[in-house]
Amino acid sequence: MSDHGPRLRPGPASPPAPLVSRRAALRLLGGAVAVVTAVVATGPARAANRRVERLLARLTLDEKISLLHGATDPHPLGQAGYVPGVPRLGIPPLRLADGPAGVRVTRPATALPAPVLLASAFDPDLARRYGRVIGREGRALGQDVLLSPMVNLVRTPYAGRNFETFGEDPLLSADLVAAEIRGIQEEGLVATVKHFALNNQESGRETVDVRIGEQPLHEVELRGFEAAVAAGAGAVMGAYNKVNGVHACENGELLTEVLRGGWGFQGWVMTDWSAAHSTVAALTAGLDMEMPDGRYFGAALERAVRDGDVPERYVDRAVRRVLGVLDRFGLLDGRGGPPRPVRDPRAGAALAREVAEAGATLLRNEHRTLPLPAGRIGSGSGSIAVIGPSGSRPFVGGGGSAHVVPDHAASPLDAIRRRAGARARVTYALGEDLFGKALPADALTPPVRLEDRRVATGETWTYDGTLTADRDDTWTFVLHYDGDPTRRPKVLLDGSELFPQLPGYQEFFTGGLGSAAPDGLAVCRGAATVTKGPHRLRVTAGGGDDGLRFRLRYADGATRARDVARAVRAAREAEHVVLFAYEDATEGLDRTSLALPGHQEALVEAVTAVNERTTVVLNTSSAVSMPWLERTAAVLQMYYPGQEGGDATAAVLFGDCDPGGRLTQTFPADDAHHPVAGNPRRYPGVDGTVEYAEGVHIGHRWYDAAGVRPLFPFGHGLSYTSFSYGEPSARWTRKGLDVGFTVRNTGDRDGVAVPQVYVGRSPDLRLDQAVRVLGGYRRLSLAVGERRRVTVTVRRRTLSCWDPRRHGWVLGTGRRTVWVGASSRDLRLTTTGEVTR
Repeated sequence: MSDHGPRLRPGPASPPAPLVSRRAALRLLGGAVAVVTAVVATGPARAANRRVERLLARLTLDEKISLLHGATDPHPLGQAGYVPGVPRLGIPPLRLADGPAGVRVTRPATALPAPVLLASAFDPDLARRYGRVIGREGRALGQDVLLSPMVNLVRTPYAGRNFETFGEDPLLSADLVAAEIRGIQEEGLVATVKHFALNNQESGRETVDVRIGEQPLHEVELRGFEAAVAAGAGAVMGAYNKVNGVHACENGELLTEVLRGGWGFQGWVMTDWSAAHSTVAALTAGLDMEMPDGRYFGAALERAVRDGDVPERYVDRAVRRVLGVLDRFGLLDGRGGPPRPVRDPRAGAALAREVAEAGATLLRNEHRTLPLPAGRIGSGSGSIAVIGPSGSRPFVGGGGSAHVVPDHAASPLDAIRRRAGARARVTYALGEDLFGKALPADALTPPVRLEDRRVATGETWTYDGTLTADRDDTWTFVLHYDGDPTRRPKVLLDGSELFPQLPGYQEFFTGGLGSAAPDGLAVCRGAATVTKGPHRLRVTAGGGDDGLRFRLRYADGATRARDVARAVRAAREAEHVVLFAYEDATEGLDRTSLALPGHQEALVEAVTAVNERTTVVLNTSSAVSMPWLERTAAVLQMYYPGQEGGDATAAVLFGDCDPGGRLTQTFPADDAHHPVAGNPRRYPGVDGTVEYAEGVHIGHRWYDAAGVRPLFPFGHGLSYTSFSYGEPSARWTRKGLDVGFTVRNTGDRDGVAVPQVYVGRSPDLRLDQAVRVLGGYRRLSLAVGERRRVTVTVRRRTLSCWDPRRHGWVLGTGRRTVWVGASSRDLRLTTTGEVTR
């Protein structure tokens, strides 16, 4: 992107070519886009342009500026943002809602599986239908703009929002984001692709400076955004971070040269929430709207225009972009836009379950442990033990912007019991306690009950006493409370606050499983090393205007041991164990380890030691390490499966459907073997700077280049049946390289195959190239014995590299090796194809 950013190690020189400056090249391309726009601006397009220009001419400066920043909604619906309209001119207000996995407002909506689970299906058509559900519900729930989808790539397995995006591969992510945007906007809701660009971590996201070379920027991170623009995305959200030294929301090379000049984007660019850093610099660079308020684009912008610091034409440009999108979506018809549809919860639920089943990814299945033998599940030795907190409590979705209020959500335990039948014996053990036990009465002096305290309106309740521990241990204190986080009780142990207020938005970015108790009270946790003997405990709680209810609980080594012992007993008495393990991710916070949190690894070890027929179901945001893997019979990755996740999980476990998912991110073996391991300059950064020194070698490409064996490779996923591949061919056409092959179901069940095509390096390009890139894929449902001939076209763009000398794409000609397989490491066929200009 920037000539001043760090460079990758240059390869041999590219073939000679006429060179122009990057800015000149983009200006030329932008001019071409403008010419095309002018040519096609006939009929309705010309009428729309005239309509927008007439409105623009009638707007006062104050009214123009009011359209360029957020404000307080006089009638809020629980959405993230609001932009007032101009009633006298028929310009309606805009309500903007989060929604990576469903519409995030105060009213119920369909809680869909997380985007990472959707992506695991490798099915763009399913992504389009996913988008249509969100689009219809967004409009039905009073929203105009969806602040989604997210297309930043999974670069580090620690990133807190990996569940909100599609995966590590640029091609797959581009295909899916384009399809989802089409679905959202087909229903009349404006889609916002985010976060432009390189917001690949939560650690330091508001200040970190991402340094990246021009080639990997275009080939890797920007490919999804370019696809979103080509799909017609109405809006783009700028990122918090800097890109090569300049804040993304005032980065002219990104916002104007690439986004508009290079790709021809016609919509508007808004900030992420509070991501603006200037007025004149941001506006002239190409930012159009500040959210959620007007710190820089409100009174400060008006002063800048009146003082002559910025010409009013830049304000007009931004307003024109906003109005152009509103007109395109029929919102300038004088009636507030098209009629809003009615929600269809039944259709939403059906799609949610379809996605959860389609993306369910079977990582391991020894001795055909799965599917469970439903016909033999009964009393005695035929029983099932369900273990783990996310077995009895539905893990609907992740935290932060992804949180959705679901219509309903059944637990996997209830779904397994229903599916197993009334005569089946299905037991349950907690194993790992998320919400703590009541503090022992004899541990507190003077005695006090902290299990269910209520403080009346306007009153203050205080406890100042002694907590006595009978041994040295690590305690986890768990506070349950109602109301706003700023009103929660203050708890001090030996003078140290156990639950301090977190800065910024972090208080509101909590996980989707453990952030609320079963009765709805908010939950926060604090760990402390407690030595044997007395400790001063002080609790202060204020009733405020509405009163307060709270409880203080704990967990220590003894309570954890008792929970594990009960789980072991249940496992020993059952024929099959289904152990649910979780990892509770959220926006605003990166993970610190690939290990399962809490004491779950010890739980898995203890359970598998007494029952070799243990299936582990993972409700995690991303990859986890599995030192216990070889002791399990099966591992099923379900991520965050949405409101229908319980029934979908049961359906997969019992074989009512084939596990159709494949990994869209490589699972590392451990914390020492992945693309950013051991190098703080790559992640989380040094002195506020992160270097994308891996270049084009992201995800599975890095494992190939470095010769590192992952725990599970990109594209991996097992079926309950088996498939054979054969008869490869490759033929060059005007559209790209047509790769043909045959897939046959050789097993004894109907099933889903996801064959993947990978393409090797071009011998003619002297640029940094991956060992192999994903060239295409196909999702196939095949009956027993069915054989199907498949052709996957590897498009010219996939066969090209970005040349920093030419500031453009160059086709990788020559004889290219082509592989077809079931994952990036399970390559079953090889052929070659000649790529020509």
